[in-house]
Amino acid sequence: MPRALPARRIPRHHLMIRRRPQRRNRASARAAAAPVRLSNLILGLLGVTLLGGLALVVAASLIGRAVAP
Repeated sequence: MPRALPARRIPRHHLMIRRRPQRRNRASARAAAAPVRLSNLILGLLGVTLLGGLALVVAASLIGRAVAP
């Protein structure tokens, strides 16, 4: 009687989680925009924060220049 499992394990690299494909009907696929990644949101927030900080530094330097002769 043959064995159910081989005697030696087969190495498997890059194991992936198997997910079921999402089922979408045609109407919702057309109306839905591309999904927004969290990394894009974080980069956008970081960019806005840096631009705001730069604007504050420029405003403070202009005010300091106007006050001190």
